[in-house]
Amino acid sequence: MSEVIEPAIETVTIDVVLSALADPIRLTFVRALDGIGDWACGSDVLKAAGVTIGKSTLSHHLKVLRSAGLIHTRVHGTRRLVTLRHDELKRRFPGLLEMLREPASADTAAQMPTPTV
Repeated sequence: MSEVIEPAIETVTIDVVLSALADPIRLTFVRALDGIGDWACGSDVLKAAGVTIGKSTLSHHLKVLRSAGLIHTRVHGTRRLVTLRHDELKRRFPGLLEMLREPASADTAAQMPTPTV
């Protein structure tokens, strides 16, 4: 089994996390993986979310998410299984995963107070 290098959660910064999540495919992937809540094959996660991309594109997205400290990866034969770093992310960035679960609707945004300058 080959080793997959992941950053220590203490070294992960919010700007890198948000940059990784700025891509719609990666955001969809993280939301779908959060819904699964366990180890899963990356292609199965996207298939469940209704997204189809090539293997090399999926590999790229998984690398970005792993480098950003959002997922753990383990090699199982020829497959790479992934899971969110739930507990670590909750400690490092409280509320982040909860914010990602439900996108703000236009009604919710309209009800938010307007900042005063």
